[in-house]
Amino acid sequence: MSTNVFPISLYEELLPKLVAVLELTQQDAGMSNPQAKQKLLQATNNFKAAIAQAKDFAINLPGGELVIEEQDDVINMLDTLKERKRQVVSSDHPFAVVLILDKLRRTQLAEFAAKKVISSSSDMKMEVDSVASTPARSTSDG
Repeated sequence: MSTNVFPISLYEELLPKLVAVLELTQQDAGMSNPQAKQKLLQATNNFKAAIAQAKDFAINLPGGELVIEEQDDVINMLDTLKERKRQVVSSDHPFAVVLILDKLRRTQLAEFAAKKVISSSSDMKMEVDSVASTPARSTSDG
């Protein structure tokens, strides 16, 4: 069983790091002190690094390859397919059902293949899971 650990602590640390930066900017000593400037620089760099890491993790989450409009198009296509199948099933001639379903599948596949896919990320990375494409063996197989 694969477990996907979501680093909640990564996101929980963002607010305290931002507060640290804000507190350093509001101190009475101001920025005239080189040590205060160094502390502010360190706190700012820590916050920027945490933001970059959180953003990188969020971008690389699995899924989300389709934008909302594309998801709506797929849902509408599936609804249309479902409705056409209902109409075909209510038909009396079994051979007509096979021909209509075959034509419907080819039409739907052609429509879907013709759609332009828009990525929401400019540098999308894809990972292939070899286990997902391998048929599972049951314990009774020998």
